[in-house]
Amino acid sequence: MKTRWSVANLPRMDGKRVVVTGATNGIGWETARGLARVGAQVVLAVRDLDRGKERAEQIADETRGAHPEVVELDVADLSSVRRCADGLGPLDILVNNAGVMASERRTTVDGFEMALGTNFLGPFALTNLLLPQIAERVVIVGSTSHKTGEINLDDPHFEHRTWTRPTSYSQSKLADMLWALELDRRLRKAGSTITTAITHPGWATTGILGVTGIAPLDKVIEAAGAVLANTPEQGAAVTLYAMNPDVPSGAYVGPDGRFGLRGDPVLVGRTPKACDFRTAGLLWEFAERETGTEFGL
Repeated sequence: MKTRWSVANLPRMDGKRVVVTGATNGIGWETARGLARVGAQVVLAVRDLDRGKERAEQIADETRGAHPEVVELDVADLSSVRRCADGLGPLDILVNNAGVMASERRTTVDGFEMALGTNFLGPFALTNLLLPQIAERVVIVGSTSHKTGEINLDDPHFEHRTWTRPTSYSQSKLADMLWALELDRRLRKAGSTITTAITHPGWATTGILGVTGIAPLDKVIEAAGAVLANTPEQGAAVTLYAMNPDVPSGAYVGPDGRFGLRGDPVLVGRTPKACDFRTAGLLWEFAERETGTEFGL
């Protein structure tokens, strides 16, 4: 496989039905655009249907032929997750892209800490419910923030310990890494042909990272991002690369630049904590209890 890769190398995906969550902005939007350009039948799974329809029309205008579907999905609401899964029908690839970095401790409608519920538990439930309908691959968009994360199953929702933005976000993204690890193990054990990949976009100027709420510091981060960060389109290239049939199941994909901040997509190595099968198994059991969903195959 070539070390250097760009979206222009993505194979044609005519006839492939691909669901992208959180597809109206940032990396999700650029992922949907890239898929439409190679002929995929894109499904924009979004919270704001009006905005989703605007984005679908924009893609149709850009490609002069693609006609994305738009479905309602709020991954922070399990009832929305179930409604979406019930109505989607068969698909080839699921891209779990939607995510949040909460600015304060909040809970979802189901009582989950917001980052854990949005970035992990909602997508976990959606994937479990859709597995019988998926033909090819599940892609999970993670973050290098998982490197500083710790899974605390005694108090996963920060009900007793101190909540901070970095600790909540990094826990949710380590949860994604371990979920991907266990999902791939279960699929292989079940003899499924579904493959998996987890990605991180590096530092991408999407607004989800580097927002402290402290105006002077945010200005410094924004200025640094203009020089050091990937654009959303470059960040999406990592997600698109993960759909390349040559990328092996269970792969972790990220930018090739220094410290993984920016660059072209390549296979990257996992940290030891992201390879902890014991914790991954315990996390899976916790997520099944919280969401009321089970491995679908």
